[in-house]
Order: sequence, then structure tokens, then C-alpha cells
Amino acid sequence: MNEFFANRVVQGAAIPWVAAQILKVLIELITRRRLNLRLLTSAGGMPSSHSALVCGLATAIGVRDGAGSSMFALAVALAMIVMYDATGVRRAASIQARILNQIIDELFQGHPISETRLRELLGHTPIEVVAGAVLGIFVAWWWMMRV
Repeated sequence: MNEFFANRVVQGAAIPWVAAQILKVLIELITRRRLNLRLLTSAGGMPSSHSALVCGLATAIGVRDGAGSSMFALAVALAMIVMYDATGVRRAASIQARILNQIIDELFQGHPISETRLRELLGHTPIEVVAGAVLGIFVAWWWMMRV
């Protein structure tokens, strides 16, 4: 297990992910003046930690194996799928959850059908995905270039 965590490519993917999760808390603290530590483990928000992770992974593999390697091509394809999903399917599910929660609030005020609310922050806006991707690329590049 130590060998896995000592792998520079794993680190090149994990460090941008951790940085993105921490940035979510800091951005919430600055913009809403609220310390929300739940953001450390949540999906959605600014910047996209999923995008940071997969772009960090692709960058780390590209630095180590070269841009012409099959592993780099695979990592780029994975990154594209994850980022498309974050702005497409998961974003649509997020919008639907918000609308359903609003319907429940308006129609059944005082007589809720269920106490369980749907999680609304699932997907990302394109800018959140781009910010996560840029974060992942730069942090992984910096990490992999360190000797």
C-alpha cells in the first residue's frame, strides 16, 4: 500500500483533488461568510474536484510517460468523459432535484410527503469544470516537475 501512495502519478492526481476540496471551503467562507466543512467531502461546487483529479491524472501521466503514450490517451479520454458527465448528466440531475424540492415546498407546505430532500448540488457549471481542470493541470504539472 505504501508503494501505491508513493506513486508520483497517484500524488499528481490526489493533490489537485485535495486542493479543489479545500478551495470549495475557502470560497464558501469568502463569498457567504460561512465555514462549511461538509464541502470537504461533497460533490459539486467551485472548483470541480472531479475535473481537478482527472486532469491532474492525465497531466501526471503525460509528464511521466509522454503525450504520445497510450496511458496518456486513456487518461485524456477518461477526463473528457468525467467532465462531460459533470456538466451534462449530473448537472441535469441537480436541476431536477432543485425543481422537485421546490414543488414539495410549495405544494405540501406544512404537510410534507417526506422529510427527505433531494441533494441539489450534484453537477457543475462549465466554469466550475474549467476551473477544476486548470487547477488539476497546473498543480499536477508543478508536482511532477519537482524532483
